[in-house]
Amino acid sequence: MKKSIFAAILASVFLFATGARADVDVAKADAFVQKVTNEGIEDIINADVPQKVKDERFEKLFNSALDLDFIGQFVLGRYWKTATPEQRKAFIKVYRELNVKTWSARFDEFKGKSFKFVGSTPSNSKNQVFINSTVAMGEGEPAKVVWRVKQTGSTFKIVDIIIENVSLAITARNEYSAFIKNNAGGIDALIADLQKKVKAPVKPAGK
Repeated sequence: MKKSIFAAILASVFLFATGARADVDVAKADAFVQKVTNEGIEDIINADVPQKVKDERFEKLFNSALDLDFIGQFVLGRYWKTATPEQRKAFIKVYRELNVKTWSARFDEFKGKSFKFVGSTPSNSKNQVFINSTVAMGEGEPAKVVWRVKQTGSTFKIVDIIIENVSLAITARNEYSAFIKNNAGGIDALIADLQKKVKAPVKPAGK
């Protein structure tokens, strides 16, 4: 139940390792993630506004908080190198649209829940750090949610979310790599498949 609520949503999204790095302002990275979750809960989930307004607010928050270009390049894996500029542009566009649509439709599942932040874990990846949190699910142990944050100058972006040790980015990468490998249309076939999913109704979580 813990995983189904989150893993079906964010659908998000890098090389994991530990080791101290001094190139990330951890305190600001932590504050950034807390701000994102607070804004999502207060301004979207709990806001007494029409769903259309919530969707617009969510899209704005989602696009500003996540580095979807960085994530999209990662999840396409080795196929990013062989993709044409047109394919890269089309993939990033549909990947962004699919994630915004999926999360916006399911975001209310966080209603009545709150994140508890429990420190950070260093990363060997340059300018990145893991921000650790838990969220009570109503039954059983709280779900562990780890946010991978990348700092570029004074800007912070989320580049992956790990729920109960499952990386959304790596999960997407494995899924997309297998799809391309098993389809003669390659990257174009993947783009077309994602475009269909953007147009299709969102399935209820856990279905």
